[in-house]
Amino acid sequence: MSTEQEPHPLIDIGLNLADKRFRGETHKVLEHARDAGVSACILTATSESISHEVIELCERYAEEFPAMLSCTAGVHPHDAKHWHKASASVLKELASHEAVVAIGETGLDFNRDFSPRAQQEQAFEAQLELASELQLPVFLHERDAHKRQLEILHSYRDHLVDAVIHCFTGDKKALFNYLDLDLHIGITGWICDERRGLELQKMVKNIPLQRLMLETDAPYLTPRTLRPKPKSSRNEPAYLPWVLDSVAQYRDESAQIIAHATSTTSQRFFRLNS
Repeated sequence: MSTEQEPHPLIDIGLNLADKRFRGETHKVLEHARDAGVSACILTATSESISHEVIELCERYAEEFPAMLSCTAGVHPHDAKHWHKASASVLKELASHEAVVAIGETGLDFNRDFSPRAQQEQAFEAQLELASELQLPVFLHERDAHKRQLEILHSYRDHLVDAVIHCFTGDKKALFNYLDLDLHIGITGWICDERRGLELQKMVKNIPLQRLMLETDAPYLTPRTLRPKPKSSRNEPAYLPWVLDSVAQYRDESAQIIAHATSTTSQRFFRLNS
């Protein structure tokens, strides 16, 4: 990562801080992030229980890391098999907490099918309805389900205040279809991967700057461009500057411009206090 010029403070829109790989080291991870110029992180919820956990993390570290942590509330498609008749009510109550700035992570995953597709769609539509009712943005997951996810989103888009496809790894057709729906796009360390990220490296310049946001999806997707390579394979929000550098490289724009634009967009999108 270039250190010649300190970039604008960054916002990590996708951090799985409740993951077991951060246990016992949460404080250190947040300190590292702050020292690396990451001014805010959105903690990702993937189930009802994780929604509770990320809210608790926001509360626990609010005093020492003021305005740094916010979170989502939602049920990931992998966990949709546990969706029940009271789930929407539970999420609605959780979403009233001041730390919650979006509904999600929700969407469809037809790659692993950890939950039956019918249940994924049920949970997805219920959360889109909730986001519409509460006028909160949606934090979206999609893998190998672009066609069906797009169909469902078309039905709800007019009622949604905003939505971001987080950790985008799809093809050019999917990208433009999502952009046509006025969605935002989250870019992770996938773009730093010289094996799997080649298509994304070519496409990232097609994302309008005002629709682009950055994320680590930590502890997953550690940037392969990290030098020196960390002893642990665990990703951290402190590594977001490496995602920024790759995005800047493949868009042929300065890191400073992208840092400022993505942080401004993220603050507006999630209604963060700056």
